[in-house]
Amino acid sequence: MRRTKIICTLGPATDDPEVLKNLFLTGMDVGRLNFSHGAHEDHLVRAEQFKKMRADLNRPAALLLDTKGPEIRLRKFKDGKIHLDKGNTFTLTTDEIDGDVERVSISYKGLPADLSKGDRILIADGLIELKVTAIKGNDIITEVLNGGDLSDRKGVNVPGVTTRLPFMNENDKKDIIFGIENDFDYIAASFARSADDVKEMKNFIESKGGGFIKLISKIENHDGVRNIDEIIRVSDGIMVARGDMGVEIPFEEIPHLQKLIIKKALSAGKPVITATQMLESMIKNPRPTRAEITDVANAIYDGTSAIMLSGETSIGEFPVLTVETMAKIARKTETDINYAQQLENTHINISKNVTDAISYATCSAAHSLNASAIITITKSGHTSRMVSRYRPNCRIIASTPLKKVYHQLALSWGVCPMMADEAETTDEIFENSVNSAVAEGMIHNGDLVVITGGMPVGVSGTTNMIKIHIVGDILLEGKSLNGLSSAGILCVIADNKSSVNDFKGGDILVIRKSTDSILHLIKNASGIITEEDGNESPAAIVAKALDIPVVTNADKATDRLTSGIAVRIDGGKGQILSGQNVISS
Repeated sequence: MRRTKIICTLGPATDDPEVLKNLFLTGMDVGRLNFSHGAHEDHLVRAEQFKKMRADLNRPAALLLDTKGPEIRLRKFKDGKIHLDKGNTFTLTTDEIDGDVERVSISYKGLPADLSKGDRILIADGLIELKVTAIKGNDIITEVLNGGDLSDRKGVNVPGVTTRLPFMNENDKKDIIFGIENDFDYIAASFARSADDVKEMKNFIESKGGGFIKLISKIENHDGVRNIDEIIRVSDGIMVARGDMGVEIPFEEIPHLQKLIIKKALSAGKPVITATQMLESMIKNPRPTRAEITDVANAIYDGTSAIMLSGETSIGEFPVLTVETMAKIARKTETDINYAQQLENTHINISKNVTDAISYATCSAAHSLNASAIITITKSGHTSRMVSRYRPNCRIIASTPLKKVYHQLALSWGVCPMMADEAETTDEIFENSVNSAVAEGMIHNGDLVVITGGMPVGVSGTTNMIKIHIVGDILLEGKSLNGLSSAGILCVIADNKSSVNDFKGGDILVIRKSTDSILHLIKNASGIITEEDGNESPAAIVAKALDIPVVTNADKATDRLTSGIAVRIDGGKGQILSGQNVISS
C-alpha cells in the first residue's frame, strides 16, 4: 500500500475521460485546478468531470482549488516582447503605457512606495534580474544585472521586500465563491504571509457558506517562512511551494526550508504537500531524470504527506505515465523507512489533549500487536489526521458517515477513507466500521485491528477509546486431537514474536514446532496450538497425556496469531475463536 498521497493538476492533457480515469487508477488522490490560468467555464467542466469519475469509480478523492494570490505582473509590450542586455537602464512604471525596451507598466500601483534603492527585482521566475538605482514618482529606475528576452505579463518578484499588496484581490474572492458553489474540498491560499492572512481568507470562506472547505496555506516567500509557526497553527494544511519560493528566497536555502516546514507541519498534525518541478522533465520525456527521482524520494524521507504534479499532468505529453512513475518511486521509498522506529523516537508532543494521547497509544498498540490496520471512527477527520501524524506502519482506515470528510481525508498520509453508516452506540459504530472494512476488502477474517473512537457517540473531538479487535469469529482452523476446549491469552513463541520468558501460567501456547526449551511449559498451559502435523508431535503427546486442549496442523499460526490476545479453543471443531480487549481513557 502506498502511504504518500499524489496530487495531480488537471488541464488540457487530462480532459480525455479515459486519461482522467487512468490517473485515478494509477494513483491520483487529489485533483488540483490552478486558478492562475483559465476561465471559470473551463474549471467547471474539469471539476464536474473529476467528481463524476470519482463517483463512477467509487473512490475517495479530493478536489483542490489553487488561488492566484497576491502577485505583481508586467503589463504588455508594444511589440509583444523585448530583449534586455546586461547594464541597460530599464524602468518599471505604474503609468499606463505600451512597453518598449526602455519602460514597461506594472500591475501593482504601490510598488514604488514599497521599494528602496538597492533592492533586487526578479522577472520571469528569476531569469531577468534588475537592481533599483532610483525611484522617481511612479517610476522605478533599474540597472539590468541579468538580461534576456522578456514578453507580456511576466511575473515580478521582489525578494526580501514586504509589500502592501492585499492578500485577497477581487478575482481571488470570485474564485473562492466559485469553489464554494461547486463543492471543492480544499482551497490553497497562495503567498500566505501571516496568520492574519489565513484568518482573513478563512473568515471570507465561512461568510460565503464554505465552512466545510479546508484551507491549505502555501509557503513561498520570506514572510511565510518567518511566520511559519503561526501560519501552521491556523491552517488546515501546508504546501511547500518551491516555485516562487526559489525566486523569493536564495535557492540554496530551499532544501533546508523544505525539511523544516515538513517537520513543523507534521508535528502539528497538519497535512503537508511538497510541490513544484518534481518530475518536470516528464512534461516532454517518458522517463524522469535521476535528480527528479531522488527529489521525490527525499520529500518522502522528509515526511511529506503528499507530492504534487503540476505541468506534468496538466499539459504534459505523458500524464498517466508520470503518475505511475511517481507512485512507483513512492512505494519503493516507503519500504526503506522504518516507521516503527520513527514512532519510538518521535518527539511530537503527545500531552496536549486526550485525542493526541489516544492517537499515539493507538499507533503504539498497532505496532506492538503487529496489527493489520487501525480503524478511526471520525466525523470531522481530526482523529484520522492525528493518527496519521505518528506514521504507523499499517494502513489507517478512516470510517466516516460524511461524504465531504471521506473525500478530504484522501489527502492525509496513510489514510484509506471509507463510508460507514451512523449508529447510536459505540459498539454499533465499531461493528459497522469493521463490517464495512471487510466488505471493502481492506481487512479480512482473522486480522487484528486497533479501533479508536469516542464517547458520547456522534460528537466531534471526543476521541477517548481504544479497542483491540480480531476480525470475525474464526481466527484459525486446525485439527483437534482430544476434543477439549479452553480459553486464555495467547503466548506466541516463534522467531522474535515472543520468548519463552514471556510465558505465564494459564496462557495458550502457539508454536511452530516442539523444542526441548518449551516442553516444560506445557503442563502450565491452558492449551496448545501448533503448526506441526498430527499425533506424533511431541507437544501434542505431552498435552494429550495431561488432558490439555491441543490443536495441530494450524497453518501459519505463529504468523497469524499475536501474543496477548484472548482466544478460545473449540475442541469439537479444531477452531481458534476470537476474544477482545478494550482500553478506555
